Amino acid sequence: MTLRMNPYLILDGNAKEAISFYEKALDAKVVMMQTFGEMPANPDFPLPEDAKDRVSHANLKVGETDLMFSDTFPGQPVHSGNQVQICITTVTAERSEQIYEVLKEGGQIRMPLQKTFWSPAYGIVTDQFGVTWNITTEVKA
Repeated sequence: MTLRMNPYLILDGNAKEAISFYEKALDAKVVMMQTFGEMPANPDFPLPEDAKDRVSHANLKVGETDLMFSDTFPGQPVHSGNQVQICITTVTAERSEQIYEVLKEGGQIRMPLQKTFWSPAYGIVTDQFGVTWNITTEVKA
């Protein structure tokens, strides 16, 4: 058995918007998406109206990686921080630049995309949802 780790992004009611954004930025494909309103009803815990359209779970396929999402329940805080970052590795500097350019829209550049001693194109950007991405290009052997 192999061990697999997947990034799981928790957002505050804008997971659908983020999913659409990452579909465009990363050429991701939605594998599944379910809202809290689509879950089976529980009479002991009635669902608040403003929670029904929030994403309870979604899975995007980005290359060979699963990127998962969920919204919080209304009123539950989401704390943004830099303790979790996602590294995207491409095989060409052109693809790295394409991804970097889209992710920086509405976000903040942490390190401009540039040539480094370990990569022909490496940069760091925090996107409009507070997620920090490291974009790197593999060095061809």
